[in-house]
Amino acid sequence: MFHEPAARFERRLIDSLYAEALLLADDTRDYFDGSGRAERDSLAPLERVSLSCESLRVTTRLMHIIAWLLTQRAVLAGELAPSDALDGTRRLGESPASDPVALARLPERAKALALASARLHDRVAQLDSAQVSAVPPASPARVMMERLAGAF
Repeated sequence: MFHEPAARFERRLIDSLYAEALLLADDTRDYFDGSGRAERDSLAPLERVSLSCESLRVTTRLMHIIAWLLTQRAVLAGELAPSDALDGTRRLGESPASDPVALARLPERAKALALASARLHDRVAQLDSAQVSAVPPASPARVMMERLAGAF
């Protein structure tokens, strides 16, 4: 029998982080696809490439965060077993690292979005790690019993 993780998260925390992630995703889309175009067009070619790369990093971070939060919401709604949320495919994806030198050359709004997405990813990563560390190690005897039961 699998022991459910002790560190289940409160709905308020998950909903709050989810709302924050959606707002940041909306701000990011608005900036990189809309209001930031004039700033992008004023940059030198190499800096435009850096801005495009950073926009991909921010978007990747936000996609990982939102996917993880949707998994947690599914667990809280009873649509997914807590043990299923620990599967590697449902864990928080890695945050692509920004190049500090390239980031420093970008417009202020782009830098702010990149830093905000990295901070949010760091906060969610702490929750992801806490969730995994809350799972007690499997008893060797229980593992053997489950293997025997599965063989018959």
